[in-house]
Amino acid sequence: MKYAVAVRALCEFTAKQGDLDLRFTPAPTAQEGIAGHALVAARRPAHYKTEISLSGEFGNLLVRGRADGWEPVQQQLEEIKTFRGDLARMPANHRHLHWAQIRIYGHLLCQKLSLPELRLALVYFDIQSQRETVISELHNAAALRQGFEEQCRLFLDWADQELMHRKNRDHGLEGLRFPYPEFRAGQRPLAVAVYKAARGGDCLAAQAPTGIGKTIGTLFPALKAAPAAKLDKVFFLTAKTSGRSVALQALRQIRSMAPQMPLRVIELVARDKACEHPDKACHGESCPLAAGFYDRLPQARKAALGGGFLDKQALRQVAAEHQVCLYYLGQELVRWCDVAVGDYNYYFDSGAMLHGLMVANQWRSGVLVDEAHNLLDRARAMYSAELERTAFMSLRRSAPTVLRRTIDSVNRCWNELVRNQDVAYQAYDCLPQKLIGALQRAVAAIIDFQTDNPGHADSSLQRFYFDALHFLRIADLFGSHSVFDITIRAPAAGRTARQSVLCLRNLIPAGFLAPRFDAACFTTLFSATLTPTHFYSDTLGMPADSIWMDVESPFKPEQLHVQVAHSISTRYQHRSASLQPMVDLMARQYAAKPGNYLVFLSSFDYLQQLATLFKSCHPEVPVWEQARHMPEAGRDAFLERFSETGSGLGFAVLGGAFAEGIDLPGQRLIGAFIATLGLPQLNPSNEQVRQRMAASFGGGYEYAYLYPGIRKVVQAAGRVIRSTDDQGVVFLMDERYNRPQVRRLLPKWWRVTSA
Repeated sequence: MKYAVAVRALCEFTAKQGDLDLRFTPAPTAQEGIAGHALVAARRPAHYKTEISLSGEFGNLLVRGRADGWEPVQQQLEEIKTFRGDLARMPANHRHLHWAQIRIYGHLLCQKLSLPELRLALVYFDIQSQRETVISELHNAAALRQGFEEQCRLFLDWADQELMHRKNRDHGLEGLRFPYPEFRAGQRPLAVAVYKAARGGDCLAAQAPTGIGKTIGTLFPALKAAPAAKLDKVFFLTAKTSGRSVALQALRQIRSMAPQMPLRVIELVARDKACEHPDKACHGESCPLAAGFYDRLPQARKAALGGGFLDKQALRQVAAEHQVCLYYLGQELVRWCDVAVGDYNYYFDSGAMLHGLMVANQWRSGVLVDEAHNLLDRARAMYSAELERTAFMSLRRSAPTVLRRTIDSVNRCWNELVRNQDVAYQAYDCLPQKLIGALQRAVAAIIDFQTDNPGHADSSLQRFYFDALHFLRIADLFGSHSVFDITIRAPAAGRTARQSVLCLRNLIPAGFLAPRFDAACFTTLFSATLTPTHFYSDTLGMPADSIWMDVESPFKPEQLHVQVAHSISTRYQHRSASLQPMVDLMARQYAAKPGNYLVFLSSFDYLQQLATLFKSCHPEVPVWEQARHMPEAGRDAFLERFSETGSGLGFAVLGGAFAEGIDLPGQRLIGAFIATLGLPQLNPSNEQVRQRMAASFGGGYEYAYLYPGIRKVVQAAGRVIRSTDDQGVVFLMDERYNRPQVRRLLPKWWRVTSA
């Protein structure tokens, strides 16, 4: 059995040295890189060849990759690197890595074509000036072969270790047993479907009720199928931190069934939560954890993988012991782990790390998408970008003198855009090209400044730089799936200038997500709310041959009494009139059966109005409320009020932190009152969504308002019944729940009556 390794991965393991240094990393976008490669190739003769597939063996190693370009007449092999900024400022260890890569490609080509020698050229292409800088060397085949073998020897012991790890891992997974005596009702058919999807390379979308154990019901069969499906990795992707915690606990249980099985698990943590020195820049002259990072990495890597279970606490401990950056240590360790647990953005974002590594290393990976109903909104955010006026003005006041000219240019373009807009919100179908040009110049100037002043620390400058860079990258992706819009707000207290937000807003992320589904060996999306199927299929870009399943609920209709308050209207114009009838309904139910209830409203304003009236009418009933921008400690305190022996009403926002992803079994929660249909607010921005949905799929109202709204309602109601022993009640407080088109979207096992 051979260990396959990509040329780049081999070189990054054996040839990376010195500091972690991101000063030159503001790399071009993926689109700019592709365009740059194409432009360089277009300048070459007709006989020039691109994307040359190469491979070679050494011991147990199979080394493979694609060289950028080959000029057969001059016998010159080229490695093209796009960049922006001053090439002279590229760190030496970056150039060292580039030479290591092209020399391996050179050996593989000499071997393939039986060449005695060839010229190797690093072609650095400046995407702004579109000029090439070519650095070339003549090499003979014997020297290249010797260098190739030296690099392979440095990696060979590690490769042998990894081959043994894979053999033992697969052996353990083949004999893996479910970590409980039996499956829960509904859990077995889900697990069987996931196993078949993994073996068959399918995309599966599974709607399964809350409380049946979907996390372990998907992880277990995916891992069980890994040996037969020849999977290298499984990615478990979540929308929230709580989902990561549940997945990690499930993986601990799975590993406990086979303690000798070397299953490596890693939790991916966001950079802002992992950084030990947020006031320092990511290079050796500023951050002590970046200095000598690659020199200390081998020992840190060895220590980390020896434990096998790398949640954020374990990672932090290893990083501290070896004095390396926790965030970038995690990125390095992903390459050698079997399961990665992290946020959606690690796979679905435009520059997603997991997807990039998977493609570069040709990994066979399975993808599990937890609470997949969240993916639409999250993906829209991933492919959108904003520039906020208040933050920009803060930068203008603190910007170094050398940058003020370019920043003032951005300011003039910004002012020109908003000067003639006399409405609070306006959407445009085209990009603000003058602003884009000014931002490009500003980003380039900031790169030069930061390179010249590595010790300079300015949070407003750093924030603007990253915001502008992201804005430019999203601008490259702009199309019929997006709008450019400007929102103008009234001046802040004590100020005269209007505040504005410039946004490149993605409305339909399907075109960006579809290639990610195609790239995975299999994908399983699962949630309690994936109805209707065509809505998620259309907006997420799922494959046409996706398999859809609706797992039968293990809960009986008698467990949950769902009642519609048909005399209450919560339409915006009826909000004031709805308050007293809702208070009376809640009070009657509480008097009839005291206990813990959740009350869900569509906004904080509505929540405060209803809670205030309820407390004034029924001061004897305990009441607690969700607050805006609630810190983690506040959220924990809110949930702690739902005790087995307690009683009272907790008021929360529909679609917020307490409407999904929380578990309050038994007497901790016996009922819920849900006001409104959860419809998104009627505003110009959401109307843009409706219009675009209508044009793309038909049914604009349903796609923009009804389906997302009812999804939030079903998720909130799902907090009540968490096990086959639970009993509870849900009141749907709006007469529109009697409409057939709404009833069809509610879970089939619900038996809905009138209150």
